[in-house]
Amino acid sequence: MDRLFGIFQLLFAGVFAATALGTFVNMIFISTRPETISVVNAIVGQTIMIVCLLALSRLLFKKGTERVRPKE
Repeated sequence: MDRLFGIFQLLFAGVFAATALGTFVNMIFISTRPETISVVNAIVGQTIMIVCLLALSRLLFKKGTERVRPKE
């Protein structure tokens, strides 16, 4: 059961990393628009979202690999 939980943690780490990458691509597309306050707000908000997603993904990856690896 502990190993299964670790596999789910690794799976969700991948999902969060892919979501961060997709958000980054979206931010690049938004930055091509004319400069308005809503574009700046979107870029700031997405930057915060990317940082949080990558931090959560890293945490889940570390915890998931600890659970999946055989204990010595």
